[in-house]
Amino acid sequence: MANSAKTKFLIVIAGPTAVGKTDLSIKLAQHFNTEILSADSRQFFREMNIGTAKPTPAEQQNIRHHFIDSHSISEDYNAGQFEADALDILDKLYQEKDVAILVGGSGLYVRALCEGMDEMPEVAPEIREELNQKLEAEGLETLCLELEKLDPEYFAQVDKANPQRVVRALEVCLVSGRPYSYFRNQQKKQRPFRIIKIGLTRNREELYKRIDLRMDQMLAQGLLDEAKSLEQYKTHNALQTVGYTEIFDFLEGKYDWAEAVRLLKRNSRRYAKRQLTWFRKDPEFTWFEASQEKEILHFIEAEMHAGG
Repeated sequence: MANSAKTKFLIVIAGPTAVGKTDLSIKLAQHFNTEILSADSRQFFREMNIGTAKPTPAEQQNIRHHFIDSHSISEDYNAGQFEADALDILDKLYQEKDVAILVGGSGLYVRALCEGMDEMPEVAPEIREELNQKLEAEGLETLCLELEKLDPEYFAQVDKANPQRVVRALEVCLVSGRPYSYFRNQQKKQRPFRIIKIGLTRNREELYKRIDLRMDQMLAQGLLDEAKSLEQYKTHNALQTVGYTEIFDFLEGKYDWAEAVRLLKRNSRRYAKRQLTWFRKDPEFTWFEASQEKEILHFIEAEMHAGG
């Protein structure tokens, strides 16, 4: 990047599901006349539409969005590849713009772009497949016990309700013979642009109502049929997530439809809580209520001026 790149800014908008990140990011992109990079690891996949709450075609029409429908579910795509691709896009974008916006709730992908991705060893697909089969046959608890033996340090920090994280850590332990935490404890990378991190939140009751409403809307739009069309890919990491696993379990006859809907809403609320916990651990975030649009803009412009 050019020598003046330090005057380039990446505004990060993060927070829990259904908090209002998309609305705010579009308003900021319009204000700064710029483009948006999505850091939602499920919105990358063009076959996953209803269950991922992508920006609507109308929302995408006036503002260019990167990493929406950029890949097929049949491709493997991870945070390390995202880091490289996003840096490449920013490099081109900063030749014309001073500001870019990163928005999403996938903490690992936000961190990959802001701080760099740890140099993780390559994992053969069959190891992941084996662990996913074990997860289905023996449950998450068995994998957690295995992780506790192989990497007690990471086990103490990991979200033990998130199969994706547990499987990821285990596969690295198994392929490398070293603890996953060994690869995670590497130095932050310096970026040639300034990062301003905004965390969005809402009153808990209001957030939970918005999550329930979003789930009702997804179901009305045909989430069940979308999940049916993706059933052959259900061991794919992107589908081992809230909104799809509950429906796959329903399709397998594990519970009835009413229970599937109840779990869908409950697990989405729990997911929002975990997202908040992840982002709150990062002291670089400044937190605002989602309605504080003027205050957020004022804060961003003050930060830019202070660093200029």
